[in-house]
Amino acid sequence: MNTFMPIFNWLSPEQKMDNKLQDIAIGVDIGGSHITAVAVDMESHTIISGSRSESPVDNKAEADEILSVWTDALRKVMQKVPLFKLRGIGFAMPGPFDYVKGICLIRGVPKYEKLYGVNIGKAISSRLGLPCDCKVRFMNDASSFAVGEAWAGKALNHKKMMAITLGTGFGSAFVDDRIPVVEGDLVPKMGCVYYLPFGNGIADDYFSTRWFISRYAEVTGNVAEGVKEISGEARKSATVKALFDEFGKNLGGFLSPWLLKFGTEILVMGGNISHAYDLFGPSFEKELKAAGCDIETAISDLKEDAALLGSAYLHNGTFWKAVQPALALM
Repeated sequence: MNTFMPIFNWLSPEQKMDNKLQDIAIGVDIGGSHITAVAVDMESHTIISGSRSESPVDNKAEADEILSVWTDALRKVMQKVPLFKLRGIGFAMPGPFDYVKGICLIRGVPKYEKLYGVNIGKAISSRLGLPCDCKVRFMNDASSFAVGEAWAGKALNHKKMMAITLGTGFGSAFVDDRIPVVEGDLVPKMGCVYYLPFGNGIADDYFSTRWFISRYAEVTGNVAEGVKEISGEARKSATVKALFDEFGKNLGGFLSPWLLKFGTEILVMGGNISHAYDLFGPSFEKELKAAGCDIETAISDLKEDAALLGSAYLHNGTFWKAVQPALALM
């Protein structure tokens, strides 16, 4: 295990106790094969310029190696900010995970399995030598994206919003007054829609990259690597463009009942597929309108940064108190 002299030892007791000085939090996004960390100015809701640290991660490595890469990335961010201003570190973390205790529960999938049972919060705190008042907190990655949009993005001036990410998988979260809604009659369990029945399978089968690759091969007989390649061809071929029309129609038909039920004011989209909104947006919006779903739709400007901002927001005192019941259910 990597250890070193705690970096906060030089701080005076007054500096450690004066919360008014602590206006920075570190936001972390744990991807399938990378870590991104930034310092966030909690007053301006922005990422501090020059603070970004990104590193590739071997998600099949031993726990010690993964944690070493993570702490090295965090250390780089901490070297770029006044440490006495640091409130803590927030992780946008994929599940399954105990978001209250900070324990990884990932098992049975080919990523981060060696972290199963590890208390990530304690491991990170120990390796970085964090003082007890500098907390490490966790939230689901899809919820972090949504909260980031609600705090600093397209949903800033809306109370009830839904966020979806369209990429290798179909992520979602419902948010009411910046708090993720993960139970009750208005949302599916956990606020997740990916597992709900659709077509001949589940929603994740139809609203992800693999649907585009499969349908493209079915229609053209050709093989494509991803949606970016397919969208480029769609701008030249009516046959391929029809795939995006189909995708938008299906997505609108699937989401509209939940958007109406929740009383959604705005839907914010992220993920690689959202970059092709000009291709599937018209059919999507037409389907929403046909269902009587008159809401605002927006493509995330923050993109991946939304999850970084959302995870840092775990160190807003009011939010932290309000979100804990939801964290226990994620």
